[in-house]
Amino acid sequence: MPDNDRIPQVLVVDDEPNIRELVQVALKFHGCSVTTAATGREALRQADAARPDLIVLDVMLPDLDGFEVCRRLRAAGNEVPVIFLTARDTSSDTVTGLALGGDDYVTKPFSVEALVARVRAVLRRASRTVTDDLPDRSGALLRVADLELDEDRWSVRRAGVPVELSPTEFRLLAYLMRHEGLVLTKSQLLENVWGWDYSGASQIVETYVSYLRRKLDPLGPPLIHTQRGVGYSLRAEHGAARSDGAT
Repeated sequence: MPDNDRIPQVLVVDDEPNIRELVQVALKFHGCSVTTAATGREALRQADAARPDLIVLDVMLPDLDGFEVCRRLRAAGNEVPVIFLTARDTSSDTVTGLALGGDDYVTKPFSVEALVARVRAVLRRASRTVTDDLPDRSGALLRVADLELDEDRWSVRRAGVPVELSPTEFRLLAYLMRHEGLVLTKSQLLENVWGWDYSGASQIVETYVSYLRRKLDPLGPPLIHTQRGVGYSLRAEHGAARSDGAT
């Protein structure tokens, strides 16, 4: 799990006792402290009381479904990482989960090893966001053309207009801006924004790039460009000067 001495706290939410026990045992074996819940309302109660580091959340629950649980968490300002468990392997479910602020999804039936790998990756990313990224960010103000991102204040403006971004959207945009003009592969983005050390799941990158375009493009010319078969780059088409202290 993350490279520190703190034991990660994980909440596993599923209405099937066998799955709860299987995931609980696997995560405990890999160094997590695990609590469980069988309903959406119990998940909300435990998330508020215990403040876990991550939630493994089944979509199909007997009262509130997992999407509604995540929606309520985000509405209450709780940004705990969420990995959805879903028996419905459809793009619409995936996009719904990501749009609500989910960090990943695993399709049932799943291998325990695959789920543990996803949990490790999300915890590592969350740990790195809190610790490793902060010391070097003092005064970091990124600008590309009329787009401005302030890493200290977690604010984004385009043409002077504030742009509201989720934490993942913000991290993705910051990474693209710090590498202005370079074509970044989906694997690079997965590793450096999501903290995943394996390739695949390119749909998550595509979905979040789409979210950014939807929020930025109405305010000016497109800044995020697709290099087919490779990845994405952020650049101003007309060679606008960049003025920031990033490397």
